[in-house]
Amino acid sequence: MAATDQVPVGSGFHAKSTAREVLQGIDLSGKHAVVTGGYSGIGLETVRALAGAGAQVTVPARRPDAAKEALAGLSGVTVAAMDLADITSVRGFAQDYAATNSKLHLLINNAGIMACPLARVGPGWEAQFGTNHLGHFALYQGLLPSLRAAGGARVVALSSTGHVRSDVIWDDPHYQSRAYDKWEAYGQSKSSNALFALGVDLRERDNGIRAFSVHPGGIFTNLQRHLPDEEMVGLGWKNADGTIPEMIQAMFKTPEQGASTTVWAATAPKLEGKGGVYCEDCDIAPAATAGSQRWEHARAWISDDARAEKLWAMSDTFLASA
Repeated sequence: MAATDQVPVGSGFHAKSTAREVLQGIDLSGKHAVVTGGYSGIGLETVRALAGAGAQVTVPARRPDAAKEALAGLSGVTVAAMDLADITSVRGFAQDYAATNSKLHLLINNAGIMACPLARVGPGWEAQFGTNHLGHFALYQGLLPSLRAAGGARVVALSSTGHVRSDVIWDDPHYQSRAYDKWEAYGQSKSSNALFALGVDLRERDNGIRAFSVHPGGIFTNLQRHLPDEEMVGLGWKNADGTIPEMIQAMFKTPEQGASTTVWAATAPKLEGKGGVYCEDCDIAPAATAGSQRWEHARAWISDDARAEKLWAMSDTFLASA
């Protein structure tokens, strides 16, 4: 894959399209999906849309009781316990899923944390890299036999425009020797999510599995829970009086609009034969140029096969000791 593959396909949708609009006319009856973080924010809207189109959806949740409450009344949705920060938990979920569902058509790695204070998970991993990337990497590995058995599957990894902030910090991804920067760490994890999707696609396209990374857009959800109001004012996301600036209102999306690129990447017929690319606003994102704004387009480092392979090897090494 190269930046030259980052070419929009003319989806017919746009930044404010909703997940339900994207799925109009698409029948997912008989399809099985797993959606991490599928009980709040854009994850919840993703589950609602997929289930509404007929899919059987499993939602692995760190807080199963909260998930069951949020998803009550949705048909075809199952909740199971799993914590992405606990690799034993992830592996246990994948083993249990494979024992009851031989086929998996859609794996949507939606859950994540953003810009949190320094914390460590597993054997000392930095929490954003460990949760957003390594937890999902382990989940994919455990579910791979079911994805292959589907005879055609898609993997969607939620990246972010945050990838612009940082490539993978190859010599110190867990901040063991460098000063911790919560936004740099978030950017690293989002670049990793995109490179993970590229790595999946490179490995599994001949087995009928295609993978995509997506930027859902700016959305106010629980993802901002670690950001105090004064920081969001500094970022320009809020006014000092707590109101939302007009420009941000125009740019940001509702959760249902934020779920649209995810479900588009998971189901769009126009993506047949394609994979490994980064998507935004319900289309393949253009490759970034000198004229790109900081919140748009795919930076070159997430379209680099060599980086995807390097991250894969690194991740295998980390998980071997977990």
